[in-house]
Amino acid sequence: MNEHRARAQAHLVPHFTKGAAWQSDDLIVMDHGDGCYIHDTDGNRYLDGLSGLFCTNLGHGRSDLVAAAAAQMQKLAYYPSWGYANEPASTVSAMIAELAPGDLSEVFLVSSGSEAVESALKFARNYHVSRGDTGRYKVISREWAYHGTTLGALAVTGIPKLRDPFTPMLWDGVRHVRNTLGDAVSPGKTPGELASVRAVEDMILAEGPDSVAMVIAEPVQNGRGSLVPPDGYWPELRRVCDKYGVLLCADEVINAFGRIGHFFASERYGVVPDLITFAKGATSAYQPLGGLVIRRPLVEQIWDSEMASYLHGSTFGGHPVAAAVSVATITAMKKEDIPGRVRDNEGYFLAGLRKLVDGHRTVREVRGAGYFYTLELMADSDTGAELSAEDSSELLGGVLLGFVREAKLLIRPDDRGATMLNLSPPLVADRGVLDDLFDRADQVLDRVDGWVAGRR
Repeated sequence: MNEHRARAQAHLVPHFTKGAAWQSDDLIVMDHGDGCYIHDTDGNRYLDGLSGLFCTNLGHGRSDLVAAAAAQMQKLAYYPSWGYANEPASTVSAMIAELAPGDLSEVFLVSSGSEAVESALKFARNYHVSRGDTGRYKVISREWAYHGTTLGALAVTGIPKLRDPFTPMLWDGVRHVRNTLGDAVSPGKTPGELASVRAVEDMILAEGPDSVAMVIAEPVQNGRGSLVPPDGYWPELRRVCDKYGVLLCADEVINAFGRIGHFFASERYGVVPDLITFAKGATSAYQPLGGLVIRRPLVEQIWDSEMASYLHGSTFGGHPVAAAVSVATITAMKKEDIPGRVRDNEGYFLAGLRKLVDGHRTVREVRGAGYFYTLELMADSDTGAELSAEDSSELLGGVLLGFVREAKLLIRPDDRGATMLNLSPPLVADRGVLDDLFDRADQVLDRVDGWVAGRR
């Protein structure tokens, strides 16, 4: 038996993994990576079709990022950000501010996406209290949205199976409204008449505008499968929030740093939010780093108030090694024009995925943008037959993952509201790698077609 597998199964507690799967004899232990590929300890080579978890944007084995970390460790491995600055944190904050839209120029650094969302929640409350609006504490989020797993972030997450076991521990100030799935501007109508926009405004009015602190949403929503907003949706959210004095937060933990073809996806959708959360691609996952970008007038409001401080912090926030790796990541992304390459290849990527939709009866549609897509499955697109509850359960319970592993393709079967496959390769993936992804995904879908047909 693989000794690394045995040690993991004896001592390592996994994240979001069922016990039976963790104790399986075919548990994969990853060993090393190069470019868009990962190798396990048994010598198998996989295509990383999900960028780890939407984060290894520059791919694996980047010596420039490793060198940046090593050099910073030699110089200053750590000092806290409580009342002190360090050179890498100052530099990366300036770089992020330069890339952020509008007057989002203040950067608060933490270590993960969940922490970034927690920071946004606390900042919104801190800001309103500094203005004397002490009644504002509620947050509006969207159904099936994923915003993290710490208790504050989990409260705004809209995925029932993640929330339900912890409901007694979650604060009661979050209201979930419909997302943008299936919504579009009807002929002769305006974006302000979108049902997904009206749902936000209606909820603000129902709760009382003076009680609502913030609206949070991803530009392209991960949960429920890469939901691209209708034209005009984000400017309308901006209008609604301005109307009622509510802060608008774009959760770009996945979307930022090139995933949607821009350093920040808010730019693509024509909006300047009050807050932007980020993480994942900020260091291409070579170090843990997340953060919050804030409009300067909001920070000044707090500093000039009686409170005089944003009352939040963490031990590793602004960590000099993580910040140094982020400096190297952004430098490389700019030098190699990674967002531009994503935009150049977006049409090719989408066309290849649409061929998969056309070639397989079990694929309903593809959704997404940039290098961020979802294939939603069904029983038969020719007849319109849906997967039965039993078939969906078995596919998501291990059958689909087995097909994915056979193809040596690291993509994620997704059960958040439908039966889906998520595809989101490193942003350095060229058309040759995309073709490899299409071939492997085709193998997976051939197996799905055959499996579903055999069940009927």
